[in-house]
Amino acid sequence: MKKKTITRYRIGVWKGIAPLLLLMLMLASWVSIPTQAHAHAIAELKIPEPNAQMNESPPRVEIRFNEQIEMGIGGVQVLDSLSKSVTEEKSSISVDRRIISLALPKLGEGIYTVSYSVVSADGHPVSGSYIFVVGNPPNAKDASVFDLHEQIDQSGQNTSTEISPNKLFLYASRGLYYVSLMMSTGLMLWYGLLRNNTEVQQRLLDKWGLWTVRAFVIASIFYVFIHARDLMQDQPTADWSKLFTTTEIGISWLILIVLSVVGLLVIKSGIAVKMIWSTALLILEGLNGHAAVYEPKWYSLLLDIVHLGGAAIWAGGLSFLLLLWFKNRKEAGRFAVAFSQAAWISIILLTLTGTLSVLLFLPSLSYLFYTSWGILLLIKTSLVLMVIVTGALLRRRVRRGNLLSGNLLKLDVSLMAAILIVVGIFTYISPLPANTPYFKHVIETDKQIALRITPNVPGENQFIVKVWLLEKTGEPKRVKLLLHSLDKPELGAIEIPLDKSEDKDNDNIPDFIKSTYQATGQFIPFPGKWKAEIRILTQEDNEMVHEEAFRNY
Repeated sequence: MKKKTITRYRIGVWKGIAPLLLLMLMLASWVSIPTQAHAHAIAELKIPEPNAQMNESPPRVEIRFNEQIEMGIGGVQVLDSLSKSVTEEKSSISVDRRIISLALPKLGEGIYTVSYSVVSADGHPVSGSYIFVVGNPPNAKDASVFDLHEQIDQSGQNTSTEISPNKLFLYASRGLYYVSLMMSTGLMLWYGLLRNNTEVQQRLLDKWGLWTVRAFVIASIFYVFIHARDLMQDQPTADWSKLFTTTEIGISWLILIVLSVVGLLVIKSGIAVKMIWSTALLILEGLNGHAAVYEPKWYSLLLDIVHLGGAAIWAGGLSFLLLLWFKNRKEAGRFAVAFSQAAWISIILLTLTGTLSVLLFLPSLSYLFYTSWGILLLIKTSLVLMVIVTGALLRRRVRRGNLLSGNLLKLDVSLMAAILIVVGIFTYISPLPANTPYFKHVIETDKQIALRITPNVPGENQFIVKVWLLEKTGEPKRVKLLLHSLDKPELGAIEIPLDKSEDKDNDNIPDFIKSTYQATGQFIPFPGKWKAEIRILTQEDNEMVHEEAFRNY
């Protein structure tokens, strides 16, 4: 009996000790196994290399890991400068499951983002992003590309992105010029469109055409003078001659004034001369407009010139129809038949070319809400919809053989005038927002951090990070700068290779040690909202993390 009790006691003790011994054995075996076996996979080779500048498009992207990765999970994607995927092909994994690659189509000049996301064999997710550059792409377009001051070596002084009261004369002169341009060129084009015009129509066309050309001469001179004065503000008087002889905008203004004066002779010339004069002015306006800075230029200018031509035919014809209505209702009815057909064709062309131009000008439709240009475009669109309704009612009366409604006709002309004034103003304002350098200085009890990004555009930028740590903490052992796309959170962080640099700025702080780091390169591959993550590792291996959000266009 006593022996059985002892046996039970020993078994109980063993049951209590066994789990503890088993746990100690497992811990010992875990310590004895090399750490690398349990570390997740690391990307040890990337082709193209991060931040590589390439003359030609690479055939593929290839990322090699030091360990196997899971198949069928994650992948690689390459984005262009508008953050759109360059291919619909799927990435593939090598037989040894250590290399993931993606075949690429022929890439044009630009900045490209490689983003990878995989799962290592031990179940750890691994992701990251980096950029490479093909060719020598220019920075993305923003309001600065419309800055006329560049032509007189005063870049960035006065790029118009918003409507402001102190530019009232500029907007007024631009609006008057644009209305007179559309009226005069439109009436000249109607000389060619009206093959079977009556004597009443011809006399009124000659009379009204002369007055519109006279108004155009005055409006053009006023427009050029007001804009030249704004451009040459604070410049020596002697430089005015250089403006009109050595700059593209100045020479185009001279041509505009000459053409407007020549119009007084053209009104008495044949139809062919009138058509050539109108076309030359519309082309000149296209070359001076927003379309001139976009690629492909031929396509952009073609859209703009066709858009201007449609607007001129519609505006010139509608104003002439109203004058005929006051002069002779029956003649107005006859002209309305031809005008209604041309007006609908013009509106279709205006809608089509306007939509295509907006898609060309703006990276996305959300940009409509970033500037006054976008707001004015939305207002213009609303007015055009009202014109379509009014025009449909007028056309309905014409097709039924009824006399034109004076109230509808006056409403249509009023809407046209409002549209032309709005367009005259918003063609002067940049369709794109203006980027400004980003700077932030954060003050805390144990540290201070400053981040500067110049000029803060998609493309080439200079990044400066300054860190002030307490003297007892010492200089940082390491400082990292990572960029995260807030618009595409699925992308991994882009690490910017910072180098320690000398800093001659007089911004030392008592009891603190300043360290300055900088990098220059095309590390912002596409516009949008970004988060800068600054990671500071102290001499005692304590990590401080600071984040700042910024955006560019």
